[in-house]
Order: sequence, then structure tokens, then C-alpha cells
Amino acid sequence: MTEIQVLSNSRRRTGSTFLRKHQLIIAPVAFITPAFAMFSLFVIYPIIQSIGLSFVEWQGIGPQTWVGLDNYRELLGDPVFWKALTNNVYWLVLFLLAPVLGLFIALFLNQNVFGIRLVKSLFFFPFVVSQIVVGLVFAWFYDPAFGLLATMLEPLGVKFPAILSNENWATFGIILAGLWPQTAYCMILYLTGLNSVNPEVIEAARLDGAKGWRLLVNIVLPQLRAATFIAVVVTIIGALRSFDLVAIMTGGGPYNSSNVLAYYMYDNAIFRYRMGYASAIATILFLIMDLYIAWFLMRLLKNEKGSR
Repeated sequence: MTEIQVLSNSRRRTGSTFLRKHQLIIAPVAFITPAFAMFSLFVIYPIIQSIGLSFVEWQGIGPQTWVGLDNYRELLGDPVFWKALTNNVYWLVLFLLAPVLGLFIALFLNQNVFGIRLVKSLFFFPFVVSQIVVGLVFAWFYDPAFGLLATMLEPLGVKFPAILSNENWATFGIILAGLWPQTAYCMILYLTGLNSVNPEVIEAARLDGAKGWRLLVNIVLPQLRAATFIAVVVTIIGALRSFDLVAIMTGGGPYNSSNVLAYYMYDNAIFRYRMGYASAIATILFLIMDLYIAWFLMRLLKNEKGSR
């Protein structure tokens, strides 16, 4: 055997030994790298680009003018921005009803009785319907002249108010429309979670005298922690990025009373050609989402450590 063959064999052994020692690191990295590259290209890079645009004045075409923090200073004195932010808070608070309603509907549907599959499909239906369709349907419901609710109340002598034309009620009417499909989504998450609940633990708790609310809080809900986490996070993100229903039902009106940050960003970017100002709004919305989700994750991890 020549000296060259000895060297090549030793290199092969060294390479194979290196792969064996580090296979638990190399294999995950090999699988994650393509996905991370795509995520960086289509998510991280646009976020960085949007934050950069918030410091310039730009109409979408032509040269960009550096303005520093002027867009953010203008936001502080913009009453429409504060109204949109307030409406987003309303969305956030009221949308958290969706996980609660979804949980109780899931508990109701998690039964083995005749016809329950048909009932499940009826509750599942809002989830597969487009947000545009939901907006059009509820706009028809709310119509004070020819809407379904007005037609039902007319024989009773009750005049149904024009909800979407009322500055005080438009936002809440849209939120109610958004709760319909969001509750269906949370219901699906909890139905999936209930399939993984340990029946032996439930039976043991019943033998110990636990039932009703006590059984739900102390036995069932701890086993639904993963479903609750997903339901709450998705609901929060859906509330903060609410756009479709506002655009379809009111267009932010009347008089910007139902405007939200996502729609106000869209309005400034598309109709007013203020890309920098719209990017500043997007950055604020992005920071709000990040702060809330980070707080929720820290609280969840703290609870996980405390339960061990």
C-alpha cells in the first residue's frame, strides 16, 4: 500500500468519524437550512425593509427622502392613528371571547350522540367561509331596511338601528362578525385537544368527587394547555391584523370611527401614496404583536416551570 492510499484512507476515516460525532447537529441543520433561507427571504427581509422605509418619505416610485423619525412624530399627533389603535384594543379584548366560546362549544360537541356529526359540520362551516363572504353576509344582516334582523324585528314593532352607519356601534358590529369564524377556529383546536385528553384521569377525578366546573378547571383545562396557547396566540394576531371585514363592511368609516391600524396602513400606502408613513404604522403594529406574544410566551414558560 502506497503512502497516498494510506493518507486517503485516514482522511475517509476521519471524515466518517466527524460525521458520526456530529450527526445530531448536522442532520437538523441540513433540514432547517432550506426552510430558514426561504423564511429569511420572504419574511425577515421584508420586515427589515419595511422598518427601513418608515424612516423615509416615498410615494412608491421615484427617489426616497430621508426624514428620520418624522413619520413617528406625525403618528403621535394623528387623531386617526389613535382612533385606529383604540379600535384595535377593542378588537383584542373582545376577540378573546373566541377561545372561551370555542371551548364551551367544543365541550358541547364532544359527545357520542346521534346527529352530532351534522351539528359539528354546521359549527365548522364559518371556518371555511371567506372573510369577504362573512363581511357581505353580516352587512346584509345589519341592513336597517332590508336586512334579516330588521325583517325579523319589524313585526314586533322594533326598529333595528343602522349599526354600520353609527360611529359608536360600527366597530362592535364588525367585531361580532369577526367572532363568528374565529370561534369556529378555536372550537376546532379544542375538539382536537379533547381527543388527546386522558380518559383514565377524568374517570379517576370523578371517582374522587370532582365534577362540573371543578373537573373542567382542574383536570380538563391543564390537558388542553397546548390548544389554549395556539388559540390565544392566533386570536390575538387575528385581532391585531384585522383588515378584511373592515375593508368590506365600512371601509374604516363612518368618519374613521371603525378604522384599525392594518386598514389605516393600507389606506396610506395605496390611496395616499405615503409608503413611509404606512411603514411606520406597520412597524408600530409589528412591535405591539411582538411585545404581546413575548409576554404571553414568558408567562406560559413560567407556568410550565411552576407546574414541574
